[in-house]
Amino acid sequence: MRVKRGTVSKNRHKRRLKLASGFRGRRNGCFRLAKLAVEKALQFAYRDRRGKKGDFRSLWIVRINAAARLNGLTYSSLIRGLSKANIEMDRKVLAEIAFSDPASFAVVAEKARAALN
Repeated sequence: MRVKRGTVSKNRHKRRLKLASGFRGRRNGCFRLAKLAVEKALQFAYRDRRGKKGDFRSLWIVRINAAARLNGLTYSSLIRGLSKANIEMDRKVLAEIAFSDPASFAVVAEKARAALN
């Protein structure tokens, strides 16, 4: 008895085309083009999940630097002062404080300034 594979191919194609839904042109309906487009999209997603960490760190540093300059310090002097004062806060927390509660950040900046002198 011969083996018919129609359902296997159909399901494989459907799964790949479902991933390509939302793509423009023939890339969302033509299996051959959708296969390439989905493969490339997954490569970008993998790469950018790693890049996202650096992007957020850069954003936090920009926010901390802006808040530090409002308090008469630079980013590097703030970080050095916090290190000398034995205040261990990561950049994510510092950026959140700078963004949501500038008064508290001013207190932290003052402690960093005191440790520098």
